[in-house]
Amino acid sequence: AQPFSYRYPLVDGQGNWGSLEDDAAAYRYTEARLTKFSSILLSEIDQGTVDFKPNFDGSKIEPVTFPSRLPHILLNGSTGIAVGMATDIPPHNINELANACMMLLDNPNATLTDILSVVQGPDYPTLAEIITPKSEIAKIYEQGRGSIKAGAVWQKEDGKIVINALPYQTSPSKIIEQIAAQMKNKKLPMVDDVRDESNRIDFDALMDHLFATTELEKSFRINMNMIGLDGKPAVKNLHTILTEWLSFRRTTVTRRLNYRLDKILDRLHIIEGLIIAFLSINEVIE
Repeated sequence: AQPFSYRYPLVDGQGNWGSLEDDAAAYRYTEARLTKFSSILLSEIDQGTVDFKPNFDGSKIEPVTFPSRLPHILLNGSTGIAVGMATDIPPHNINELANACMMLLDNPNATLTDILSVVQGPDYPTLAEIITPKSEIAKIYEQGRGSIKAGAVWQKEDGKIVINALPYQTSPSKIIEQIAAQMKNKKLPMVDDVRDESNRIDFDALMDHLFATTELEKSFRINMNMIGLDGKPAVKNLHTILTEWLSFRRTTVTRRLNYRLDKILDRLHIIEGLIIAFLSINEVIE
């Protein structure tokens, strides 16, 4: 439900659902409903698109997978640790992913380089800038692992430094603490008299120092380890992920169309019976 935690929140939360400072309200003070993005995952679930299995205690049935009209594992990403392995998949832009999928549909021979002309890189929930060179990003998507670096967005305003966006999962209060600690330990002499000598400070040098010593700049591990169509975990490159998802999607769409076809054939069977009855209406009445 948190727009600063999830690139495309699946839950629309009312009430205090927390902030970057981790101050959420008790459950009884909050309400929730699904967002429109949840329909990307769920909208075709009642159209015969997926298999169902018993839940943990056998009292209900639940879907084995969701129909997923877009590759959600790339939309919102995923982070976790399992037995002997970990995953760190970054979130991505929904329009870029959709365009990449259409490119592969139109041209199954499209290469990873072609895909990267559409997918610029990860798209984290905050507005911080990704500062990793494009060549390194391409290598990450080719190998399925690496590290992405993002930095805060700032500007000069009336002799002051205004920070407009922080890297993903960075707490404002923590950065303030980090800066305060440096001032206290005399490691930030240029800030001591900022009110009196703001016009003499080299803002760029100051920010370069803060980027290097605080969480204004942050690295994010990427390890695109996921369970594929074969049911086994593996680290995959971007081209493989999208190709596998398109295969899954083709199966899903085929099942949806067959489900509709069966409904239509059932209806036609009934209509044929009604036609026979209509043509012999007097006998039917009698």
